[in-house]
Amino acid sequence: MTAHRESFSVSFEFFPPKSDEMEIQLWETVEQLSGWDPDFVSVTYGAGGSTKEPTLAAVTRMIGEEKLPTAAHLTCVDASREEIRSVIEDYRAAGVRRIVALRGDPTSGIGTAYVPHPEGFAETADLVRALVEYGDFDVSVSAYPEKHPESADLAADIDTLKRKADAGAARALSQFFFDNDIFERYLEKVRAAGIGIPVVPGIMPIQNLTQLKRFARRCGSSVPAFLDTRFEGLDEKPEEREKVAADIAAEQMEDLGRRGIRDFHIYTMNRAPLVSAVLQRLGRRQISSPRIAAA
Repeated sequence: MTAHRESFSVSFEFFPPKSDEMEIQLWETVEQLSGWDPDFVSVTYGAGGSTKEPTLAAVTRMIGEEKLPTAAHLTCVDASREEIRSVIEDYRAAGVRRIVALRGDPTSGIGTAYVPHPEGFAETADLVRALVEYGDFDVSVSAYPEKHPESADLAADIDTLKRKADAGAARALSQFFFDNDIFERYLEKVRAAGIGIPVVPGIMPIQNLTQLKRFARRCGSSVPAFLDTRFEGLDEKPEEREKVAADIAAEQMEDLGRRGIRDFHIYTMNRAPLVSAVLQRLGRRQISSPRIAAA
């Protein structure tokens, strides 16, 4: 892949900090990764609005100080339409014009039944429709190449995506995956279902394989055996482990590029070094960060 700014775009996902130490790490990460000229960045939102204030504070700073195009996540869980409308107005006042609309995980835990708020949105498509009606918002939604854990099958899952696209979503950001054939087959089925919006592959550079496996089980992503082989014997060799992790993510993006993919959504886990190593391997040009450029 000839990795110049005009040949492929990246977006980065961050999560709001839960401690002073994590706060410092987040802003160091944002500062370092902003130099890679992301198309946009996004900030997650806890179930039932559990990170409402930290998310709002983060997106406000990213837009106001860091000058980054920032998408705020928003979920339907445990919130009435009025409560969600209030959050949307807070976002709008902060300068947010991009929203990642999600149903969200049940507050009772992943694997338990999702119960819509009696005065809330029944599903994500309803939230997307409301955001489009409110106006001024570029809306992204989620997509699941290996289906959402709660979906009956892939066809039902793609039908859910179609309702979100029909409601006005501009793009879908996919759950992370490691087998590009799975993503390509999924995209073929999505297009066959009449869904025309971009489906941006979610890329997860592997910070810790053991933790990744636990996370993958919760969200329905498969972890191919080749990953165990690539990381074998590196438990006590952090530098080599990071090199392998960067190679794996760069190889995945390069292969997707050969298949015609030009946009990537990277799950940063609020850590910059590995993400930067991946982009360096792809030959992407780094620019000055917004803060330095404005100084």
